[in-house]
Amino acid sequence: MMMVRVCFHDQCFDGACAAAVFTHFYRACVNPAAELRYHGLTHRAGQLFDPRIFDGDENAIVDFKYSSSDRLTWWFDHHQSAFLTEADAEHFRRDTSHRKFYDPSFRSCTKFIAYITRQEFGFDSTPLQELIDWADIIDGAQYPDPQTAVEMREPATQLTLVIEGARTKGFVADVIIPELIVRPLAEIAALPVIRQTFDQLYQRHLEFIDLIRRRGQLQDGVLFFDVADQGREGFNKFVPYYLFPGAVYNVAVSSSEERTKVAVGSNPWNATPKTINLATICERYGGGGHAKVAAISLPPNDLRRAREVAQQIVAELRADLKAGVGNRE
Repeated sequence: MMMVRVCFHDQCFDGACAAAVFTHFYRACVNPAAELRYHGLTHRAGQLFDPRIFDGDENAIVDFKYSSSDRLTWWFDHHQSAFLTEADAEHFRRDTSHRKFYDPSFRSCTKFIAYITRQEFGFDSTPLQELIDWADIIDGAQYPDPQTAVEMREPATQLTLVIEGARTKGFVADVIIPELIVRPLAEIAALPVIRQTFDQLYQRHLEFIDLIRRRGQLQDGVLFFDVADQGREGFNKFVPYYLFPGAVYNVAVSSSEERTKVAVGSNPWNATPKTINLATICERYGGGGHAKVAAISLPPNDLRRAREVAQQIVAELRADLKAGVGNRE
């Protein structure tokens, strides 16, 4: 039997949904008999791709950076910082396979895959609309208010907490994605293994809300907090705006066994004009992402550097906001 390896952005709701939608497309339009196996990819300092992961008869990457490996068959991504090097970008531009697609104007990779596969291959993604819509809301920060994002009353937001917070190796690849392929979100959220994990993580989520409330430093429209001593990088990125609605941007330092992270985000509910591209800022330090949310990954023992970088970004964002106020006056 033909085996397809699907590599996806691990511990990310959009990454998991993108893998599920790609699976439906592949089975409907390419090879219904193929076996699809999943492998999560994470951003970290240094080499992102172990050549051994491309072990399928065909290999796909969804919602993650480009690889110029000749083993890569399919690729879909929507991040501004999709290419590690200019050589990778040029390799993509020269590709003639018609199986590698990129468009940073899409808020979510899930919706991008649904659009491209419909336009290019005639795939009907209508039965997957709930998945596509929620991936676009969550990855594109299109929640109607911070309460919806933080209080997690919807099955999709509950699954997001589980996907982002579960630390069991292969949990998203082996548990979440197979369920996303066959069940609606409410049924998945109600599964005992998901409910138990959610309840544990939600308690930790409430503790992080209190921690960010105590440690957050809001000045000149930019919120900064450091939770590197907690030993985990996963926290709900909308909590800062839930607690500090006056924040236009936030910069956070966190740390885990895999990396030290500087996360940079913007408040979608604050009407202050946001003229600065966060992905472009983070690219200077080897990171990237989207214009409105981005991050930098450093080695796990490089906390001092992470804090230095975070303070440089905080100063730049505060200066930009001050300049904007002056221009409006």
